[in-house]
Amino acid sequence: MNKHALSRIATVAAAGALMAGCAAPKNPDPRDPWEGFNRGVYKFNDSVDRVVFKPVAQAYTYVTPQPVRSCVHNIFSNVGDLWSGANSMLQGRGHDFVNTLGRFLFNTTMGVGGCFDVASANGARKIPNDFGTTLGVWGIGQGPYLVLPIIGSSTIRDGVGLAGDWYGRKATYTSISAIDNVPLRNSLWGLSVVDSRASLLDATNMVDRVALDPYSFVRDAYLQRRAAMVLGQKVEDESALPNYEDDEDGAKNKGAAPAMAPVIQPAK
Repeated sequence: MNKHALSRIATVAAAGALMAGCAAPKNPDPRDPWEGFNRGVYKFNDSVDRVVFKPVAQAYTYVTPQPVRSCVHNIFSNVGDLWSGANSMLQGRGHDFVNTLGRFLFNTTMGVGGCFDVASANGARKIPNDFGTTLGVWGIGQGPYLVLPIIGSSTIRDGVGLAGDWYGRKATYTSISAIDNVPLRNSLWGLSVVDSRASLLDATNMVDRVALDPYSFVRDAYLQRRAAMVLGQKVEDESALPNYEDDEDGAKNKGAAPAMAPVIQPAK
C-alpha cells in the first residue's frame, strides 16, 4: 500500500470519527465516555474489514489446508509466548513465567519449532499477556475505552501498552520488526495479519449473527477480558463473552463456542 492510499484511508477515518463525535449518545457508559467517536471508528474499521481483511482471510482459509494454517498459527503463537513470559516476570507472577517458558521450550523442541502445540495437548495452557496488562498489575488505571483505527478495541492504558509491546518485542527479538531482511519481514507481517484475521472468522461471524448491538458486545467482551487478565484470572485465547443475544437467537445458539472480540492485530 503506497503513501497516497494510506493518506486517503487516514482522511476517511478522521472524517468518520469527527462526524460520529457530533452524535454522542445522551447516556454513555461511564467506561466509554467517547462512545460517539468510538462508534465512528468502529464503523470505519468494520467497513475496511469487510472489504479487505475478511475476504483475504476467507480466501486464505479456502486455499490453505487446515494443517498448514494450524502450523503457521502455532509458530506465531509460540514466539509470542516469550514476550508473554517476560511480562509475567515483570508482574511478579513467577509461576506463570516458568509455565510460559516451559511451554515455549516444549513446543519449540517437541513441537518442531512450534508448528505443533504439544504443550496445550499435555495440559500446559497458554497464558496471554502483554505490557498493557503489566501496567494494570502495576496499578495504572485503564482509562476510557478507545477504538483505534484498524487495530480495534483498546483503552488509554492499553494504547500505551501497545507501544511498550512494540519496543519490548523488538528489543528481545521476538517481533517480526526485528528482522533486517525487508522482503522477508514484510511477507511475515502480511502473513501474521492474515493469520490473526482468519483465526477470528468464526468469532466475528457469531457476533454478526447473535449480537443486537455489535459495538457494545465487542466493547464489553474486551473490557471483561482485560480485567480478568489484570486480576490473573484464567483467560483462554477465546474467552467467554457477555450475553447480548435476543431470546430467539439465544435459544438457537445455546452452547455455541465462546469467542473473543474481533480485534485485528498482527502477531508479535
